[in-house]
Amino acid sequence: VQLQASGGGLVQAGGSLRLSCAASGRTINNYNMGWFRRAPGKEREFVAAITWSGTNIHYADSVKGRFTVSRDSAKNTMYLQMYSLKPEDTAVYYCAARWADTDMLPTTTAGYEYWGQGTQVTVSS
Repeated sequence: VQLQASGGGLVQAGGSLRLSCAASGRTINNYNMGWFRRAPGKEREFVAAITWSGTNIHYADSVKGRFTVSRDSAKNTMYLQMYSLKPEDTAVYYCAARWADTDMLPTTTAGYEYWGQGTQVTVSS
C-alpha cells in the first residue's frame, strides 16, 4: 500500500487543521493505521492510531481531547482532525499502516510497515 499525507500548513495557536492520508494500491480495510510526528530536533513520536474496523482507537496523552483520528473506507483515506493547536504541535506529521493481523495498535515506529512522506504543520504563537 502507498500512503500520501496532506493537509498541513501554518495556523495560529488555538486553530484547527485536518490532515488526510490517502492510500493507493490496496484497500485500507486490511490495515491498522497510525499518525506520528517529528518536531525539530526530536525523535518521531506516536500521535494516534485506529484499527482496520475503526472500533479501536488510541491517542498519545499530549493530544487526547484535541485530536480525532478517523477513516473512510469509501475514500480509502484516514484523517487526523486537530483542534486547539499549540506551538508544541509543530512538526512533520506522518501516516503509517500495518497489516491488520491483530487489533494491536503499536505506538512505536517499528510497529508499522508502510509510511507516507509527511506533511508540515506549523503552529504560531
